[in-house]
Amino acid sequence: MPSDELNVFGDPLEPCSTTPETGFLRDGNCRHLDRDPGRHELCAVMTQEFLEYSREQGNDLVTPRPEFDFPGLHPGDRWCVCLPRWIEAREAGAAPPVVLEATTEGVLDELSVDELQAYAYEA
Repeated sequence: MPSDELNVFGDPLEPCSTTPETGFLRDGNCRHLDRDPGRHELCAVMTQEFLEYSREQGNDLVTPRPEFDFPGLHPGDRWCVCLPRWIEAREAGAAPPVVLEATTEGVLDELSVDELQAYAYEA
């Protein structure tokens, strides 16, 4: 199985969200793809704090953009977050919780499983 199909535990990658559709391919999965320079590989559960942080950094995830079939995100939504943005948010104290089963093992080149588990989402 290609590494983009495995999660950080080495198990089959679970979908992050289909409502709203997320991922670089908008197929619900946070995959590692060479053609995705933003690295939308980390499945996170949106928090108000992260949404505000992201908007302050110039990436408004709240405002709907119908021309891109983007509904706008709300706290509680799951979304494939760009790995560098999540790391920035962590350093700023605004990182959202991570759905480890839906986060590609590709992120392990930047973060350890232990670092990710400290932010694990618990339903």
